[in-house]
Formats: sequence, C-alpha cells, structure tokens
Amino acid sequence: MSTARHATSRTRPRTSTGWFPKAEEAPITPICKPGARAALAIALLTAATSAQARVESRSPLVAYAQARTAASAGATEQASADFTAALAAAPDNELVAGQALGHAVTAGDWPLALRAARVLEAKGALLPDVRFLLLGDAFRNRDWRAAQVQIDAIERDRLFAFATPVLRAWLAYGSRRGDPITELGRATEGPAAGYAAEHRPLILLAQGRREGVDELGRVAQSAGPRGPRLRIAGAAAIARRDREAALTLLQGDAPSIRIARERIAQRQELPGAIDSPAAGMGEFLVRLSIDLNSNELASVSATLARLATWLAPENSETWMVAAELAARQDRHDAAIAMLANVPAGDPFAAVARDQRIRLLVDGDDKTEALREAEAAAALQTAGAADQVRLGEVLMSLDRPADAAGAFARAIAVRDDATSNYPEWTLWLMRGGAHDEAGQWPEARAALERAYSLAPDQPLVLNYLGYAQLSRRENMLEAERLIREAHRRAPDNAAITDSLGWALFLKGERAEGITLLEQAVQGAPADTEINEHLGDAYYTVGRRAEARYAWRAARVYAEGDDATRLDAKITQGMTPELAAR
Repeated sequence: MSTARHATSRTRPRTSTGWFPKAEEAPITPICKPGARAALAIALLTAATSAQARVESRSPLVAYAQARTAASAGATEQASADFTAALAAAPDNELVAGQALGHAVTAGDWPLALRAARVLEAKGALLPDVRFLLLGDAFRNRDWRAAQVQIDAIERDRLFAFATPVLRAWLAYGSRRGDPITELGRATEGPAAGYAAEHRPLILLAQGRREGVDELGRVAQSAGPRGPRLRIAGAAAIARRDREAALTLLQGDAPSIRIARERIAQRQELPGAIDSPAAGMGEFLVRLSIDLNSNELASVSATLARLATWLAPENSETWMVAAELAARQDRHDAAIAMLANVPAGDPFAAVARDQRIRLLVDGDDKTEALREAEAAAALQTAGAADQVRLGEVLMSLDRPADAAGAFARAIAVRDDATSNYPEWTLWLMRGGAHDEAGQWPEARAALERAYSLAPDQPLVLNYLGYAQLSRRENMLEAERLIREAHRRAPDNAAITDSLGWALFLKGERAEGITLLEQAVQGAPADTEINEHLGDAYYTVGRRAEARYAWRAARVYAEGDDATRLDAKITQGMTPELAAR
C-alpha cells in the first residue's frame, strides 16, 4: 500500500473546469412528455402507407429503429439522418419528436432539434427547458416578437420564471424597445436577483456605458472561479472602443487574464464578448447549467450547457462546461470533440487543453494523452503547468519515476510572478512521485523541502508524517506532524485516518479506533481507510466487524491491495498481511 495513495494525498486535485463540483452521473434523456409510446407503431405504420412514405427507400419504422441503434452506438451523423427521416414520416408523433430532440441537442444538430421542438410545441408537449431552445432561435434570428412569445411562455411555465428578468433585459437590448436595466430591476429576491446582478454590468458595457467597468469588477471579484471569465467577457465587449477601460477590467494574475491583456496590448481581437441577446442568453444558460448541476440535475444541466454552445460559440466557457458534463455521462468522445471548438489563441486555451488531456486519460486513451502532454511540455514556451500536466499523465500510466522528473522540471522553470503553483505544491508532487516509485530517500528530501516552504500546510504535514509512520521511522516526529495536520484540518478524513492509525500503532487502541471510525464516516469508499479500520478491529478481537471493513475496502481495491484484502477476508490477518 503506497503512501502516495493515502492522505487525500495525492498532492493536487485533478484538473477540472473548476466551475462546479462533481455531481451524480445521469444519462441525457429525451426531452419530451411521456405517454405516446403505445401509439408509436401504429403511427409509423400508418405513415408508411402515405405518399411520402412510398417515396422513401426505408419504412419510417425502420428509420426510427435505425436512428435509436445509431444513437446508442455513437454514430451521430447516421442517427441524425435516420431521426430526420422518421420525423418526416411521422411528423405528429410525440415520441419520435422527443427522441429526435434528445439526440439532436446532444449532437448539436440544431435544425433537427428545432423541427422536433416545434412538433412538441404544437402538441402541447413541450417541457419547460426546451423553451430555451425556441427562445434562442428567436434571439439568433432577431425575431423579437417570437422571443417575446417564448419568454411569456417561460414565465407561465413557472419552473424557470426566475430567468425572465434577465431574458427580458436582453430582449429589450436587442429590440431597442424598453430599458434593459429597468427589466433587471424587477428581480429583487432569490436566484433572479443574483443572475440580474451579474448581467447588469454586462448589459451596461454592451451599451457602451463605462460605469459597467467598476460594477463588473466588483461582481467578478465575488464570482469565484468564473471571475476571470466575466472580466474577459466585459473587456472583449469594450476593447475596440476603449482599450484603457478594457485593461482596467483585466485585473489579476490568472493566466487567462494575462493572455487577454497581451491580446489587447497587441491590438488583437479578444473573443467571448457578451454583446448580443444570443450571447447574453448563452452566458446565462451556462451559469444556470453550473448551478443546476450542483443540485444533481445532470440531464437538464447538460442540455442547457449544450444550448449555450449554440448561442455563444465564441464563449469558451460554454464548450468547457458542456464537455465536462458530457464526460460525466461517459460520452468522452463527444466531450473531447467539443473542446476542439476552443481555438489556440483563446485566453482559456490552456485550460481547455488540460481538460482535454484529463478526459483522454479518463476515457482510457492514455497513449494520446501522453503524446499531447509530451508535445506541450517540449515547446520552448512550456512552463510549470505543462510539466505538471505531463507528470500527472505519467502518474496515471504508473510511471512515477518519470513523473518525478517532470515535476522536477516544473520546479526548475517555475516563475514566481506568473505561476499558479506555489513552490511547495511542486515539491509535494515530486515527493509523492518518488514515493510511488519506491525512491524513499529522494521522496523524503522532496517532502522535507515542501515542509520547509510550507510548514503550516496540512497536506504537507500529513504526507511527511504518514510517509515516515508507514515505514516505522521517527515515530514521535511523525505523530507530531500528523497531529498538527489534524489540528489544522480536523474534517479531512485522510488526515483523521493518519492520526487514528498512528495512535493505534502506538498502542492507544481505543482512541485510535474512534478516529478511524470517524475517518470512515467521512470517506466511506476509501480503500485504505477501511483497511486500517478492519486491521484495528481484528487486532482487538472484533473479527466480524473487521471482515465487514475489509469487504468495504475491497470494493475499490486493485492489484496487490485487492490480493491482500482477499487473503485477509478469507483467512484473517497475519503479520505479512497487515496494512502499512
């Protein structure tokens, strides 16, 4: 059992878009009202006798079946063609339209999606989230009357009524009828007020009103990871007419902000402006998608993010969020394809590249992930982030010694002024890689360097302490380090486990078991924590509870860990099977 696997311990969280936490995966479902299934065969077979059906080389029932098969197999273009044929043959069937709509939104086949949505609208079977598709089409075509009709319908549907102040504001901006700021002022409480506060400075800047600069700066400051995106969107909207104001907005040291400043300084166009109703709606939908995903509404969240890519294709955030949600639904190929829409010159291109490589690893295409990571790290302009990315891919390929070399290069090229990585994090990564490679002297030296740079960081304290504890070295110092880590991060399950295990090994078994039980409650799926608890139970004679804990550990165990746990579950614990 490696210490690097322990202790939350991997030294850095996996790269992600950073905009939302992981939610439960759920497949994208057809966006239609249930119920028409029983009439499907009759409707299709009836349609097959029509004049149109006689012209078709396939029956509509065959087209529908083939569409479902192609969609399930990931043959996107064929599925679109088959759904189009089936919908043409059975233009009034809700189930066909619903299935076609679900596929079309996922695939980005917007003509098919709109055709299917209008069938469902005519049948009174349109679900509230699909209204956004029809509204988006009206915004894109500058059909303000149709947009008004759809916004009124969204308000009547009530589910997304909180969105209407923002939508009406962008309608007023686009149609030049009414005051957008007055419309936003109608949102006085709840989520509507929060969304309105974010869009108010965006609309002010789209109108050319300089007071939006300071206001957007304040909004971005409290927007968390989305702050740089909002700053860049605002700067892009005004850069052509007021470079000074655009640069004022681009405050901060985030790499994306630095790239945006460079583009403006070189008089290059800055992508991602939010200066039209379609772009404003796209920005709103991607934010709503993030918020809904945090509430585990994965299917609706993915649909809204995909709509945002259609409405605001130059907004790289829409592609990255949509790709992340697609990947969480195990559609890695589609997710990777979406990221190709973020061009190399975009301020978030490096973030998209990180995301692409991570998705390649998660999708078991590690060879391609390594090729891309190596290519980026070999560039003359490669920085610490490129070397870290390569190191992480090498770790995923079980090449920790090579990864340690990549992390060492990251330390060498790191620039204090521009790096997103505090130096101690790179030494911690390097130490973890050496530890995984069985290079303990090198690991200890790197971990001690991390400790000298960040003696107050719980991850450093815990890793250095646990690494020594697992080797039964400097036990008193190891316990001291782990105790300090626990004092600073008492709710961290891995650190609680480290302290419980240290006390158990020291002979303070009751207190140790209490802490190990707390750790399991905090991380019930953690293999190592469950094994520690099982070993502790077995040692004090609680054999049934020990096997229960070992079985819980076995669920996610692999390799040597799985073999060891199988042996303990079968025959009980022996000295050679004890956890480290």
